[in-house]
Amino acid sequence: MRRTVVTVASAALLLTGCSTAHRSDPTAPEPGTLRVLASSELADMAPVLEQVRKDTGLRVRPTYMGTLDAVNLLASGRADGRYDAVWLSSDDYLRLRPEAAKKIVSETPVMSSPVAVGVRTATVRALGWTPENVTWSQVEKAVRDGRLTYGMTDPARSNSGFSTLVSVASALSGAQSALTDADVAKATPRLKEFFKGQKLTSGSSGWLATAYKRRASVDALLNYESVLAGIPGLTVIRPKDGVVTADYPLSSLAGTGAATREEVRRLTEALRTPAIQRRITTATHRRPVIPSVPPAPGLDTARRRELPFPGSRSVADGLLRSYENELRRPSRTVYVLDTSGSMDGDRLNRLKRALADLTGDFRDREAVTLMPFGSGVKSVRTHVVDPADPKAGLDAIRADTEALSADGDTAIYTSLEKAYDHLGTDRDTFTSIVLMTDGENTTGAKATEFDAFYRSLPAERREIPVFPILFGDSDRGELSHIADLTGGRLFDARQGSLDGAFEEIRGYQ
Repeated sequence: MRRTVVTVASAALLLTGCSTAHRSDPTAPEPGTLRVLASSELADMAPVLEQVRKDTGLRVRPTYMGTLDAVNLLASGRADGRYDAVWLSSDDYLRLRPEAAKKIVSETPVMSSPVAVGVRTATVRALGWTPENVTWSQVEKAVRDGRLTYGMTDPARSNSGFSTLVSVASALSGAQSALTDADVAKATPRLKEFFKGQKLTSGSSGWLATAYKRRASVDALLNYESVLAGIPGLTVIRPKDGVVTADYPLSSLAGTGAATREEVRRLTEALRTPAIQRRITTATHRRPVIPSVPPAPGLDTARRRELPFPGSRSVADGLLRSYENELRRPSRTVYVLDTSGSMDGDRLNRLKRALADLTGDFRDREAVTLMPFGSGVKSVRTHVVDPADPKAGLDAIRADTEALSADGDTAIYTSLEKAYDHLGTDRDTFTSIVLMTDGENTTGAKATEFDAFYRSLPAERREIPVFPILFGDSDRGELSHIADLTGGRLFDARQGSLDGAFEEIRGYQ
């Protein structure tokens, strides 16, 4: 990760699925409605919020994004005047950013969920584990012995991923208090072994669970207990040497008036009533914060050590940099880019700007293939970001980007087939295809032919997802089908920015 922390503030406002609203400006003020910037996993709270609306008359209009992305948005000032409250999985990272921390004026926890390890029940038996006695060291040993593989979310975007990273680093370093740079350095050799077992990554907890169910290619998931408890066939383990817990504080924003803050207080109060707390724990598997309400059946009530969050931003950012550039498996991505005649002019210029900006986010060891197409694939150029000389690879990507030109028809499916042929099979990387097109398929292979091609691929290659980007006049149905078929996810640049869509996809690569 070449940036200290992912800087997606300008992009995150307009990403696919970020808002439940369908108006031209999803963050425009609306009488009787609270505009809430919320962590993406809180989408499952919709039925609870509807009940709160019926009880109180308060309507919540959330905008969903990754927790760390939301903190960056607050810190940049881009959230000013656009939201009334913020509801993140945790404010721990926010407190390390003074420019973000000063934007909130209250913090009231609503519920909680610790980081946990969800392991296939058959794997737990094969490892001989007693769930209540498992430690992170045992998990690391099982990974090192080749007996356990897992998926987790991207720590640079998702608080569940970052909390998992902190939990593992704290436990494996033996830290007795908040992580220090020395602790991270001490744990690095074991962390490198540990992250060899990560076979699945994601920008969101929801997609991670979906990918796990679809692919069945890993033995375990590292995520919030609440996410894992809803997946059949997993035994949920909270390592006894400690975890980090999300407490989902609802906070007013400093730029709001007294009347709005009072509405946020009323919303918080409503969410903490016994009836709503019971509904939250039953529906979402999160833990209530009201002592009189017991956790939902099946949630382990044994006490566990709570691991402290890093005490400084330098330690947090250093841990993220280490994960992105050294610890995790490298990424390998083919960018299948529509450069047909319809892209000529402003559309092509926007594509070039988006790709040029994206080079600031490519990780060390990452392999990036640019595959522009029109009536067919025009060229295939691969560049690797070499840690010894990252500038050379990034400059080459920028040069190839600047050389893109628009002409020809639109051969979407033929080009995707070429991308799969180019990738082959590589189990040592996070491999994916990004498809950007501004129109419908007009030449070459048809959708039915691509479907047959994809289904004929070996099982390992069928695990490579395609992440299509809606842009210009592209067909949502066509691109949704490609995402669903390959296990990817659709991103929408028509309502927002193309660079925003490219940025969000980074969490899945």
